[in-house]
Amino acid sequence: MFEHLSALPADPILGLLTKYREDSHPHKVDLGVGVYKDPAGNTPILNCVKTAETLRTSTETTKVYIGPTGSAPFNELMNELAFGADHAVVQARRIRTVSTPGGTGALRVAAEFIAKCKPGATIWVSDPTWANHTGLFQAAGLTVKTYPYYDYDNKCLKFNEMLAALKQVGAEDAVLLHACCHNPSGQDLSTAQWDAVVEVAKDKGFLPFIDMAYQGFGDGVDEDAYGVRAMAAAVDNMVLASSCSKNFGLYRERIGACSIIGKDSAQADVSLSVLLYVVRCIYSMPPAHGAAIVETILGSNELKAQWLDELKVMRDRINGNRAMLVDKLHALGTNRDFSFIARQKGMFSFLGISEAQVNTLMKDYSIYMVGSSRISIAGISEENVDYLAKSIIAVL
Repeated sequence: MFEHLSALPADPILGLLTKYREDSHPHKVDLGVGVYKDPAGNTPILNCVKTAETLRTSTETTKVYIGPTGSAPFNELMNELAFGADHAVVQARRIRTVSTPGGTGALRVAAEFIAKCKPGATIWVSDPTWANHTGLFQAAGLTVKTYPYYDYDNKCLKFNEMLAALKQVGAEDAVLLHACCHNPSGQDLSTAQWDAVVEVAKDKGFLPFIDMAYQGFGDGVDEDAYGVRAMAAAVDNMVLASSCSKNFGLYRERIGACSIIGKDSAQADVSLSVLLYVVRCIYSMPPAHGAAIVETILGSNELKAQWLDELKVMRDRINGNRAMLVDKLHALGTNRDFSFIARQKGMFSFLGISEAQVNTLMKDYSIYMVGSSRISIAGISEENVDYLAKSIIAVL
């Protein structure tokens, strides 16, 4: 059975991590893997998570299945976090949410759900988008096409081209949109641009599919959900994939959510039945531990306030890293304008250098990033920013 297999290439980001770990250079810098790091380079457990986890382990009485939808309180609290408790779709009970194994699980479940709606459906993704989007959508049987998004030359959004492309999308197609902190470019839609996209979605009738992996890492929990809430208020049907990996620091607990919005409660119920069939055929029951932590935090005024404070620390650090790198680069007298890095949001930005320059940074300076020059902003620190900036200048 295995004789005809050919080896597939390793994930480039995970490959970088291996090279980084094996590198003995005293000033090596990891800008590849997209996880939050504190000033010491660690990815700590949030204090609110530690408290919630202690409560969880002291009160848990069974390890029995929680059912394919997952925890009902978790699902309801995730709805409120994404849409707001007073949103019209929440009040009208038009949302059905299931717990999933991380944001990736939410994306795959949603993709399989779309394939049940229309086998072989076309889904449009931004150019560029998260590297795993295309593979997991194709694995679900969807046809993947791209719409213009990031202008590599001018370091900005190709918004007019994007809008023109979306106006050509068919009514039975799906369009994937990043809610905030676009991965990999860091270039987000403004509120006015979101409003324009919402109008196109409403007019053309395609299915908006929003991926929200970084809520709270851009401008704030509510601010980052602007597009999600505006779109949900305007269309009959919508899909949302959300993740608790980054904003709760629950990377290895693998907890996320997939939400379906129907035009009314009855249609939402039918959609849920299809969604649960998809779940049953993939993993059957979702993990419970991460969901229990999140619902404990969101269900407690004290712990939620603590979480928001800790989330702000992470957000401010990332935004501060952006400004710090730009300041260092410009202080070294480079003629190249790197100010776009400070204007972008979230974990990532393209540095805007060639693949050859990326390879030189890795080979000669032990600075690791993917070939596209996408950097993980959280890998920057006060300790390495001088070395990083000087190294970047050296290869320009």
